[in-house]
Amino acid sequence: DVAPSRGLGDVYKRQVIKTVKGFGGSACWWSPQVKSEKTAHEIANLLYGDDGLRMNIYRFNVGGGYEKDNLRIENPWRYIESFMNNDGSFDYSKDKYAVNMMKKCLSLGNIDTLIFFANSPHFTQTVTGQTSGGFTEHFSNLDKSKYEAFAKYFIDIAEHFSAEGYPVKYISPINEPQWKWGGTSVWQEGCHYEPQEVYDCFLAFAKELEKRNFSLKLYGPESGNIKDHTKEYYKLLSSNELIMKYLDVFAYHSYGSDDNVSEKAEFGKWAKENIKTPRFDMSEWCELPCKNDTKSIESALIMARIIGEDLIYTGVDSWSAWVCANQWDNAVRDGKCFSDGFIVAKDDFSDYYVAKRYYAMAHFSKCIPNGSKSLDIGFNTSRGFSVFAFERADGKKVIIAVNNSKAKRTIEFDKAFGECLFIETTQAYEFDKSEMQNVKKLVIKPKSLVTVILK
Repeated sequence: DVAPSRGLGDVYKRQVIKTVKGFGGSACWWSPQVKSEKTAHEIANLLYGDDGLRMNIYRFNVGGGYEKDNLRIENPWRYIESFMNNDGSFDYSKDKYAVNMMKKCLSLGNIDTLIFFANSPHFTQTVTGQTSGGFTEHFSNLDKSKYEAFAKYFIDIAEHFSAEGYPVKYISPINEPQWKWGGTSVWQEGCHYEPQEVYDCFLAFAKELEKRNFSLKLYGPESGNIKDHTKEYYKLLSSNELIMKYLDVFAYHSYGSDDNVSEKAEFGKWAKENIKTPRFDMSEWCELPCKNDTKSIESALIMARIIGEDLIYTGVDSWSAWVCANQWDNAVRDGKCFSDGFIVAKDDFSDYYVAKRYYAMAHFSKCIPNGSKSLDIGFNTSRGFSVFAFERADGKKVIIAVNNSKAKRTIEFDKAFGECLFIETTQAYEFDKSEMQNVKKLVIKPKSLVTVILK
């Protein structure tokens, strides 16, 4: 069964949407668990090495710390020790395995964007003395008298690592402010903020940065989706000149709109008309809830589609996954694993494997170098078939096709391309390469992900 062809026409004449600034992931939760030097080297290369995903964005989690007798989070993968001691002094020997992993990934030479982000302020700056949110839902756990202390503490940490030679570019003090974070059931670090509290927090950080001769910029507020208060956050932040002096990146997370590309396109139109920060990033996504197991092609197809839709229809500058690795033991249902990372690991990393969605990122991060242009090829993601186009700095065109239907699909061009590198991922194999000549039509198999690099 072959569905009607999708004609791309003359891809050389397509309108440029954005310059792509890269791809990345978060080191949150997993990096402190990698204690073997051999394993750390392997994981770093899989994610940031030339032979791996070759990603260029690294989100390092600045943990809020904890007191063992005042801790409600049960999973040790969901809370992180802090560099700051209870008395306000700093001990940078803490969280050493996460720092070691960051160092190994940076040493591979591909990272140009290092972001320090916090899920919660330090526990001594919270109302509850815990990093898991308030005792009631939707209650800001950051003590109103500790905004300045939070800013000083976080910027002190960033300045320390910068002085050590780590190229910290951005700090992101808030993560998904609209979620309830807290209440009777808690599962990880998190802190709720009302819109005005988001503004107050960013203003405290901007004022502290203004006092220091430091090139650090603000990133955020990492809204949990494109709905809720996201536009309100930007309206509030952009109303203050000092905040905008330091807010280099307005960033959000792409949850809640996986099956609504029109919603993404509408938000992208608003963003293009309103957002004036130098960068507009999609800084976190995973399949939520995760309905496809880690070894299924569907898990890769949905991630590839979301990456393409966010780049093309929402018009973001960069795209980052939530976690690069996640737990094997905590995600098994009916004999299958539903972990949401690129890599799936035992709790102590004594064993791990590469998930199918790893190759979804590979089709983008390995084929669309930083500085490529995203191209407008028309609004059409119907019937399980999506096509996205990019132009690289070397002049080559990159077409990424996601076929989540049960029929073959074809793509036709106005003219033949002399050379073509055809890369395909299906249930049976991953990132399989072949070369083609004089290409005018491409056949995309059912349930497959294809990248073609045309010259």
